[in-house]
Amino acid sequence: MAQDYDTPRDKDEDEESLQELGKSGQDAGADLDDDENAIAEDYELPGADLSNEDSSVTVIPMQGDEFICSNCFLVKHRSQLAYMTPDGKPVCKECAA
Repeated sequence: MAQDYDTPRDKDEDEESLQELGKSGQDAGADLDDDENAIAEDYELPGADLSNEDSSVTVIPMQGDEFICSNCFLVKHRSQLAYMTPDGKPVCKECAA
């Protein structure tokens, strides 16, 4: 059915529909927040309770064929060396790209 957009509109109908939309929007937002919180509470990572564990990591010193990139500060193998800066600092291939 064709609609004539130039005809005057009834203000009361517009106000009522806006009020109804506002009420339903507030209710839907509250339901969404409650639902997200319930999902988050029920979700549990397997083996995530590490409160009684001691974290111990074996640290291996930097090897002779490795360098520390002067841009990203990661230890890289010498095959990842892109160039040396004029200051003599090494830069890895990822940072040079």
